[in-house]
Amino acid sequence: MQVEASQGPIENVDVQAIAVAVFKGEKPDDGFLKKVDELSGGLVKSTIDAEEFSGKEGEMAYFHLMGNDKLKARRLLLVGVGPLDEYKTSSVSIMAGTAVRSLRAKNAKSIAVVPRLNGNAESTSSAAVQGAFISIFDPDKYRTVDKEDKKVDRVVVVIEGAADDVLNRGANAGRIIGESMNFTRDLANEPGAYMTPTDMAERAREVANEFGLSIDVLDEARMEQEGMGSLLSVSHGSDQPAKLIILKYVPANFDDSNTELLAFVGKGVTFDSGGISLKPGENMELMKYDMTGGATVIGAMRAIAQLKPPIPILGVAPCTENLPSGKATKPGDVVRAMTGKTIEVINTDAEGRLILADAIAYAKKLGATKIIDMATLTGAVSIALGDVNAAVLGTDQALIDEIISAGHEVGEKFWQLPLDKEYSKQIKSDIADIKNVGGRKAGTITAAAFLKEFADGVAWAHLDIAGTAWGDDAKPYRSKGPTGIALRTLLKIVDRAS
Repeated sequence: MQVEASQGPIENVDVQAIAVAVFKGEKPDDGFLKKVDELSGGLVKSTIDAEEFSGKEGEMAYFHLMGNDKLKARRLLLVGVGPLDEYKTSSVSIMAGTAVRSLRAKNAKSIAVVPRLNGNAESTSSAAVQGAFISIFDPDKYRTVDKEDKKVDRVVVVIEGAADDVLNRGANAGRIIGESMNFTRDLANEPGAYMTPTDMAERAREVANEFGLSIDVLDEARMEQEGMGSLLSVSHGSDQPAKLIILKYVPANFDDSNTELLAFVGKGVTFDSGGISLKPGENMELMKYDMTGGATVIGAMRAIAQLKPPIPILGVAPCTENLPSGKATKPGDVVRAMTGKTIEVINTDAEGRLILADAIAYAKKLGATKIIDMATLTGAVSIALGDVNAAVLGTDQALIDEIISAGHEVGEKFWQLPLDKEYSKQIKSDIADIKNVGGRKAGTITAAAFLKEFADGVAWAHLDIAGTAWGDDAKPYRSKGPTGIALRTLLKIVDRAS
């Protein structure tokens, strides 16, 4: 999809359809909406006066502009965005996504989006383009019938009065971020048979080669040499070998005397059956998405390589399958992590923390001073927070606050859960240093308490995205399926640190 930005005016934008944001209760008596009403031949006013449209969030009104020579566009879509005082940059992404998804369904090939946010034109342009890309992703990749085949060829973001260079810079960043989100969502949507650890490593290699990242992929022999018994204990039950993907971005002419290094670490369980602690069969097919954390790391590094921030970033994705077999780790087994810490495996379905433990330790070995890990880690987080907020926990309050703030700015919600030292008592083992589950109580927190054991010496935060990484229902601005949660937050954190 081609994206552009324009300072207008809207009557000169050559597209098939134009979508305009309208605030709740707004009347076309003056200002920009009056102009749109005049250009449409009074359709806006007549619709609002008839109380067919009020500007409530998500509300839409659609018109064919027959016999109208004032606008080049032949179709007009009004998109309600709610109260003016609640409209912000993250709302622009939703507005644009709603508009593009709706107009695509009506077979519009070229669409202009008018977000009408008074603020930073560059970030507004970026948010609108991101929303457009998010809206066009569908999970029907392997359908041969009833497949969504309507395409949008071109989207133009119109912000009247803004400088062209500012708008174009925002639109280009929005394209990079939007494409990388859809790349991540595509990885998460792949069936386990088509996205093995080897496949995931190959996709990471393609990203590295295309966009200029350095890459290293540890095979099981190298993991053995590093003493990664925790990670390897998960892969024992599978015929597919585990892979540990290391991507790194270093800016041109970077002064390597700077010892600060931000690392993203993401869980990459390409299919999770639960291992010997086998999951119930119902909805097990969704466990192809258990590598979303790793996919998010690869997608974020894909975007970072193109956005070119002035700081280095490390991406680490431990990838494995978790399957039962005669070779699989059994409940009650004791494994030794890279740090030397011993772990009693109580439940083999608590495998994500086992692979993250060694990945976090390895990120530290590579020089990481600040680590954010992300994982579809616990079912408990869905019970606690549903599909609205992802959980954030950690040892560095400033980092946690930064994640919450960055998420708020891009429209991704994170809620901090406590990590008091008392929770660590639940994972003490009778025969080893720690055990990999802490019982029914506070399951999301005790999982983070387990990871905390391997994050000493660095600023660390953990994102449990199990409840938010997959949308069971479609939204007006997004299909059902993988959501791409956390990627935009990570990129905003990098942007702020630049």
